Parts: sequence; structure tokens; C-alpha cells
Amino acid sequence: MRIPVTKPFLPSKERYKEIVDQIWDSQWLTNNGVFLQRFEKELELFLGSSHTSVVTSGTMALQLALKTLEPGGEIITSPFSYVATTSAIVWEGFTPIFADVEADSLCIDPSEVEKKITSKTKAILATHVYGNPCKIDELERISSVYGIQLFFDGAHAFGTKYNDKSVLEYGDISVLSFHATKLFHTVNGGAVFCKSATGKEKIDRFRNFGHVGVNEFDGVGINGKMCEFHSAMGLLNLEVADGLIAKRREQWHFYRKGIEGSELGTISLSDEGGYNGAYFPVIFSNYSKLQKAIDLATEKGIELRRYFNPSLNKLDYVDYQSCPISEDISERICCLPQYHDLTNKEQSEVLELILSI
Repeated sequence: MRIPVTKPFLPSKERYKEIVDQIWDSQWLTNNGVFLQRFEKELELFLGSSHTSVVTSGTMALQLALKTLEPGGEIITSPFSYVATTSAIVWEGFTPIFADVEADSLCIDPSEVEKKITSKTKAILATHVYGNPCKIDELERISSVYGIQLFFDGAHAFGTKYNDKSVLEYGDISVLSFHATKLFHTVNGGAVFCKSATGKEKIDRFRNFGHVGVNEFDGVGINGKMCEFHSAMGLLNLEVADGLIAKRREQWHFYRKGIEGSELGTISLSDEGGYNGAYFPVIFSNYSKLQKAIDLATEKGIELRRYFNPSLNKLDYVDYQSCPISEDISERICCLPQYHDLTNKEQSEVLELILSI
């Protein structure tokens, strides 16, 4: 594609090679290596977070978070998210219960969450959709009143703040994705952020097969450890992360200004949030116009991504539950190109195309 929907930022090859040479010489490639330990500490400093565990992927982060719960029962979650949010719930043996989203933010609607709580509810798993914070205060109130855990899928929320604090500091557990498609990446990877030191100890044990000693184990674990090469990529990308976020925010507002006065819509940003600008979704008036835009864009070498589609309550491995807002929006929304070296000229070309439909 001439203008892809996303493109990974890569640091200096020479800088990366310097670290790779150190890893090569040490012959310590994984298992809580020096660069993983450095990356966790630098990540906490950058995000203002605590009790951080980096892992192999955002999906692994979700699965480890869910593994902290007693097995079985229901997880109330959003139908408007990437498929991993639901598949992790099912993979870990829980039943997803879908609460519809707000029409403006597309984040989970707290009033719908409260309606779905039963004696089987183990936790709420809410997504900060496109990195935009959901109604955290209301969800924390519900979590407290009903005595259930509150988890946040913050896959897109690197650098997002809520009331001047990292969005990852809320709830019992939050997770990030560091996939190459994300604003900040480690090629592949993710992280778990726990409210308590006890929670982090549990996550660290789970990600390392359940080890509590060389030949001692506590509970069922898995190999969720990030390797040194991915940790090195994370360390270098952290050095420029502020600039990457600033660029995304600039691009977001350029698109927002560009669609003003048209019939195209986008998400409403949280009043309490410092959004990272990671994605710019466009909502068309109907599916036909969306598909026409995608077809025309493809002809011109521009990639538009239907993100998110389908509405997760319609997946073939879950029981269907009606979520009319999510089902409607997922049929007529897509994300526009955004990446570190996308120019205003290229953005203008994208805008001209979608506004012509």
C-alpha cells in the first residue's frame, strides 16, 4: 500500500545492534534478563505506573490477568473491541457477558454493565476503545459496590492519562499491547499493571511456569516471558515515545478538523482523559458508503481498516446477546492511516477521498 493504515516506528539500526551485541556476548537471551529488568523499570518511570510485568503479547497479558481469578463464572465485557478481549475470556474458561457501548465514546456503558451483574459475575473487563478512557469512576463504583474485580484492556492506551494519572493505574489490573501495529511497540509484547505488589508477584509467577524456586511450583503457569531482543526494542522506542504520542495527537486533530461540517462522525473523547491520539476512527452514515470508501481507497493505494468488526457478541463461539449500538457502529466504522512519518499532505489525500463519498 502507498499509504498503509499503520507502519511501525523503528529505532536506529546501529543503536539496536549495539544492544544486540551485548545480548550476544552475554548469551542470556531470556528468563528475566538484564534488558527485561531495565525495560520494566524504564516503562514504570515513563508511564508513572507501578507493579509492572512485561510479557510476550497483549493477549498473554489478558490471559494472565484472568488467571488471577477463581476458575469459572462470567466476565462482563465490551462487544466493541479487538477479538482478543473475548477470546482470552473464553480461552481461560469463563463466559463472556456483553454490555453494550455508549454511542458517543464507543466504550462500555456502565449502566449496561450494572444490569448484567449476577451471582456468577467474577469481573468486569472494560476496553479503553482506541486508547480513549472509558468511564473509569463509574466502573470503579460498580466494582466496589458489588465486590467484583475490575480489569481494563488498555491495549491501545499507551501514554493515555485519566485525571492527570496514567490510565493503567486504575482498576485491579490493566494490560497493554506492544504489538508492532501499536503506537509504541517491542515488535511483539505486552504488559500487565497490577494495583498491588501481591498481584504482580502472582503475574510474575504465572508468566514463568509457576516457578517459586528452581524445582518448586505454585499453581499452573505458562511461558509468558519477554525475551531480551524485544526488551531492547522497547528500551530504544521509549526514548522517542513522547514524540510519537505528540505526532499522533497532531494527526488526530488534523483529521478531526478535516471532517468538521461533514456527515462523517468520530468518537467523543473523555473529559477526564489525556488521549494519546493512537487511532482516528470514522463513522459513515451506512455500510454502503463505508464499503465504497474502502474500495476506492484500495484502488488508490490507501488502506482503511474496519476496526472493530465484527461486533464480538456475534462471534460463532459465544452465545449471542443483543448489543444494538455495537452491532450498528461496527458495520459502518473504519480507522484512517496514522503513523510516525505520515504527512499532512497524505492526510489531506485521505480526507479528500472519504469526503467524496
